[in-house]
Amino acid sequence: GPDEVDEWMRRGFSVSFAGTLTYPKNDALRRAAVRVRADRLLVETDAPYLSPQARRGQRNEPAFVVDTLALLTEVRAEESAALGRQVTENARKLFGIRF
Repeated sequence: GPDEVDEWMRRGFSVSFAGTLTYPKNDALRRAAVRVRADRLLVETDAPYLSPQARRGQRNEPAFVVDTLALLTEVRAEESAALGRQVTENARKLFGIRF
């Protein structure tokens, strides 16, 4: 939750958010997402489970990551394209992806 984020950042952890971020009752998770440093932020789908709220009842798939990113952009009050570039760069660095 939000109270642990400062310790995670101090330890150098990256933090990833999935479709559960979009669930109406997950206010604590959204508060935590706001506190994660941009250079440590990741977004995932948890496919085939835990589809974003707008797609509940559907089998989750990687393409749905945009729904989670959209809500993350909203709660962090950031520009969508910029945050998308940031999380892509974070994943590239964390996983050693070259493109």
